[in-house]
Amino acid sequence: MNAQQLCVAAKPLHAASNCSAPARSLRGDLRAGAHYSRARALVSRARSHAQQRCALQVRAEEVKVSQDALDKTALLAELKALQEENNALKVEARSALGKLHSLGGTDMETLEILTKDLRSIEDLAGDIEWASSEDEEPFWQRSARKASALPLMLPPVPPVPADANPMHIVHISAELAPIAKVGGLGDAVAGLGLACAQRGHNVECIIPFYSCIDQTQIQNLQHERDLQSFFKDGMVSSKVYRGQVGGLNVILIQPDSHMFQGGAIYGGGYNELEAYLFFSRAALEFLQTSGRKPQVIHYHDWHTAAVPVLYWDLYNNLGLGASKVCLTIHNMDNTGECKVEELEWTGLPGEEYKVDERLMDPRTKGHNPERLSLLKGGIVYANAVTTVSPTYCNEILSGGASGWMRETLEFHKAKFHGFLNGIDRTVWDPERDAALPAQYSALNPAPKSLCKKYVLRGLGMPADEAGMKTPLVACVSRLVPQKGIHLIKRAIYRTAEKGGAFLLLGSAPQAGITHEFEQLAEELKDNPKIKLMLMYNENLSHHVYAACDIILVPSMFEPCGLTQMVGLQYGAVPVVRRTGGLADTVFDVDHAEEEERKNGFVFDGTDEGSLDGALDRALDYYTSDPTFWAELTKKNMAVDNSWAKSAAAYVDMYRTM
Repeated sequence: MNAQQLCVAAKPLHAASNCSAPARSLRGDLRAGAHYSRARALVSRARSHAQQRCALQVRAEEVKVSQDALDKTALLAELKALQEENNALKVEARSALGKLHSLGGTDMETLEILTKDLRSIEDLAGDIEWASSEDEEPFWQRSARKASALPLMLPPVPPVPADANPMHIVHISAELAPIAKVGGLGDAVAGLGLACAQRGHNVECIIPFYSCIDQTQIQNLQHERDLQSFFKDGMVSSKVYRGQVGGLNVILIQPDSHMFQGGAIYGGGYNELEAYLFFSRAALEFLQTSGRKPQVIHYHDWHTAAVPVLYWDLYNNLGLGASKVCLTIHNMDNTGECKVEELEWTGLPGEEYKVDERLMDPRTKGHNPERLSLLKGGIVYANAVTTVSPTYCNEILSGGASGWMRETLEFHKAKFHGFLNGIDRTVWDPERDAALPAQYSALNPAPKSLCKKYVLRGLGMPADEAGMKTPLVACVSRLVPQKGIHLIKRAIYRTAEKGGAFLLLGSAPQAGITHEFEQLAEELKDNPKIKLMLMYNENLSHHVYAACDIILVPSMFEPCGLTQMVGLQYGAVPVVRRTGGLADTVFDVDHAEEEERKNGFVFDGTDEGSLDGALDRALDYYTSDPTFWAELTKKNMAVDNSWAKSAAAYVDMYRTM
């Protein structure tokens, strides 16, 4: 609805004696129309002031050159006053823009005018505290904006309509981003939980209270209760805390023991199998003793796969019987191998589960000892099982990913669903990302170049005109075999051969792999366009996504993958190997059948030649056809990769379990 239509529509509204729902909606439109009118007027005044500033600057130069009778001091004072007023106008217009977003305004023409006139490259560049590789404090550990910069007016996330008949959903997980994140598991639990909460459901996430958690990231952290939970023939005391993380309700269980102590989420000085078996029972004990009766208990990967076994065979008979249980397999690489006596630590009769129909690992039949699989139990005892992409679901049920569990998966295949993960747009959105030196979007992509320049300068890479025109390839990844380490190395060499720039951000849990990349960094230290950062920092990753032109994801297998989706959102064109969720989200610009889905470069093989073919095409397109590249990145940024669609699918599945 445009401004003229709003004026016409206003007449019957003022004559109405009451305020029906349509009338309230129309009044919202009228307010939006008023804000647009105000914004347009402000833009007009800002343009007029800009012209006056230009004229004054010319007159000031004339004074300098000709020593005219004009009062130079007064002239400069007038110029300064106009600049200050113009800045004030911009603040007002940005405020109007924020109100427009909150009211659901859709006048794209006005939005574009505001964006171009009030967020010019020059204005944004002037607000940036430019970084240098010589700075004592790394740029990703401080604000990218000057203290004197105009305040950011970030558009709010559009509201989500609430579902009818909201449910109580409890996630039990080893990870939750950002406070306890190692990989995609933490992102997925947080993203799905928040998306369902935004739809009106009561969502709680139960995680271990790792000693390495940064408690400042938890809002309203408070002690909920003390808990006694059976484990290893006795009772273990725990403290239970509650708080909010990014708007999501979180429950943290802290045992009075060595478990979950250490400087990292995994790899502490404790037995992880022991810790997660304890945690699985303690989480259910908390639900029962606190009187909670959630409709859904959703558990994740092998860490909490004992939850449904304990639920159905123990807690279902102790009053916690109103729930249905759902497993999400984020990665089948670890199936939770477990001895009979280890399962008995939870109070379950371990020998009863050493049968094919339950937890028996058939690979160990006749061995001493025979073993169980917690993940198999999680599948057998689930009401529903999901994977994190449709292709990975197919790979599990009918491809090589099933492995020794093929018979179990075949028997339970009717309960399987493949739902694609999404990205949390409250965290991963360059239009709303306050960490960046400048915000940008599909509507206004130009400020992305400032983000690239900021990172190049901050890391000591070439940031002159030639450096800015050089394609920047980035890889943000854990350095483990699954991620295609040999292809990452090849991409670094190949990009260098082609004259491009390469930025690696990633760490390796294995010392040998770290040493390999340290040697590679030493070998390439004289190439200023290659930077290998063998570490991980969440804030820095935001800067890398915003800076790069191409994002590389050459995984050997990838259940879903968020890297390519974040890259698309941030205007980085993905180069990926076709597997799992990568096959569901990236479609080759030269070979995909559906034109509108073409968004990246895809290869199939695991050899260096296959990688070279896709990477070379990406580099060639970037350098030879900048117009095509600009249109491709704008199209990619406009696609919704959020959790909205998948969250709706999960809610539908929850209701039918």
